Amino acid sequence: NLMKKINLFLGALVTIFLISCEGPQGPPGLDGFDGAQGPAGQDGADAIQAQVFELEGVNFDYNDADNLYQTLITFSDFTNFETRKEDAILVYRYDGPVEFEDGAVEDSWGLLPQNFFLDQGIIQYVFTHTLFDAEVFIDGNFDLINLDTGFIDDQILRVVIIPGEFASTGKIDTSNINSVMYQLGITEDDVQKIRLD
Repeated sequence: NLMKKINLFLGALVTIFLISCEGPQGPPGLDGFDGAQGPAGQDGADAIQAQVFELEGVNFDYNDADNLYQTLITFSDFTNFETRKEDAILVYRYDGPVEFEDGAVEDSWGLLPQNFFLDQGIIQYVFTHTLFDAEVFIDGNFDLINLDTGFIDDQILRVVIIPGEFASTGKIDTSNINSVMYQLGITEDDVQKIRLD
């Protein structure tokens, strides 16, 4: 008898609980107070400037004392803004066109430093930069005086100036120039192309 009363009590309790959960949704609550206005952000058009320029016909000069080839790229000759110490500078060398099985052709660009393993030894394209220029070198582990002119004459280089705001995020795949340009919102038509004579 006691067992029936406990079962009846538990059944009534479960039924009341289930019935009390149903019903129309209540009215929405009141909106909270708005917070204080935050500080104004930077103007995107003026605050972040990125640029890609291409130099065709770059010739390297031999430096006998250091056994290397070098060329100097002065930014102010090709840019319309000052670089800052937070900006990242990338230099790519044109490796030529690559044809795919489907007949499509894409340009191949190699990010410096770039190594080449030759019969005589190893050469490496490297660069250093300041706020004002980039100096590109061809260094090697053998006497470079007779280096094949295909490595030193009429080269095509692309210089990418990435604003510090983008460079500090670490979210740009710098190994791929197309990815860099996409992330910066730069199209092939935006690339300033200069033929050096």
